[in-house]
Amino acid sequence: MKIAVLGGDGYCGWATALYLSNRGHSVAIVDNFVRRLWDHQLGVQTLTPIRPIADRLKAWQELTGKNVELFAGDVTDYDFLSSAIRDFEPDTIVHFAEQRSAPYSMIDRKHAVSTQVNNVVGTLNLLFALREYDSNCHLVKLGTMGEYGTPNIDIEEGYITIEHKGRKDLLPYPKQPGSFYHLSKVHDSHNIMFACKIWGLRATDLNQGVVYGTVTEEAAMEEALINRFDYDEIFGTVLNRFCAQAALGHPLTVYGKGEQTRGFLDIRDTVRCVELACLNPAASGEFRVFNQFTEQFSVLQLAHMVAAAGGQMGLKVEVDFLPNPRVEAPEHYYNAHHSKLIDLGLAPHYLSESLLDSLIGIAVRYRDRIDPTLFAPRVNWRNGSNNRQAGPAADVPASRTR
Repeated sequence: MKIAVLGGDGYCGWATALYLSNRGHSVAIVDNFVRRLWDHQLGVQTLTPIRPIADRLKAWQELTGKNVELFAGDVTDYDFLSSAIRDFEPDTIVHFAEQRSAPYSMIDRKHAVSTQVNNVVGTLNLLFALREYDSNCHLVKLGTMGEYGTPNIDIEEGYITIEHKGRKDLLPYPKQPGSFYHLSKVHDSHNIMFACKIWGLRATDLNQGVVYGTVTEEAAMEEALINRFDYDEIFGTVLNRFCAQAALGHPLTVYGKGEQTRGFLDIRDTVRCVELACLNPAASGEFRVFNQFTEQFSVLQLAHMVAAAGGQMGLKVEVDFLPNPRVEAPEHYYNAHHSKLIDLGLAPHYLSESLLDSLIGIAVRYRDRIDPTLFAPRVNWRNGSNNRQAGPAADVPASRTR
């Protein structure tokens, strides 16, 4: 197939582009590299050293003989995006080209607005480009499990059957997003569903859980191909933060009681899920939703798993508790269904199999690059401000953030 990966220089996008190329698909990356700029603006860097995109693609071609095309530009620029689609003529577009951090969107007004403009406008441009140039092209869009929130009922895969006053209907599952970023993803879902309905587009929304790991078969071929490992307070995941902290002997910082529960999956399962969606496209006019994760863990469960695995490696790992800077239920019911990708053939990897090598092992290998000042939470959901320059957040004891 011919597959365009929007946001192909990012964490999920890079792994996906290489995987699809290695599987024999013709792949193009579309990216404006703003993710690298955000690191510079925030004063952070990925734990793993990331090469310039030209070096990455050259290394891939030299190793495999496979060429990945590059279209450099911004998806919010309709003329550029439509031109890239017209020139490459993809069978499928995999859309990762979005600002994907909830904390980033909650820093202040500027970051909330830029998140929504980038995500919502970029996706709208893509929908109009597909309508104009190839309405048969299958859109595989990365959504998020965060669209659902934490309802007190089971989370279905996209839709739920409702009975009300003697009548029944299949309706989109109610959304309870927890940040301006998650709100942008809800807007995307609604816009895509509407475009499928009125224009006959075909789309798959992959509501993904938290992704972990840097190691895929392709990224492991050479260090020039290595993927990102973000551990900072803005773009880093809780699991990455715990692993970086463990590598330094820093206490694992659990927000609140640590009972917040989410879905998780290995990066190797992310790329396989995307390929399964590409190989089994939605029908014309269909907007389908897959919940893309393999396991559920609470934050405290993750902390205990990292502490135990770190102990096996001779690391001294303790767990500390901080006031939660986010606005989220401290304890909640969480049971999300995720069978559709399994039915298509996904054979999941599990965290217990990846924790030592792909996570803590990588953190230990590159621990000289870890900046412990990036562990402390600075973005406060309640006041929409980033206190990074002003020291620790007011509700976090200073002794716990050093």
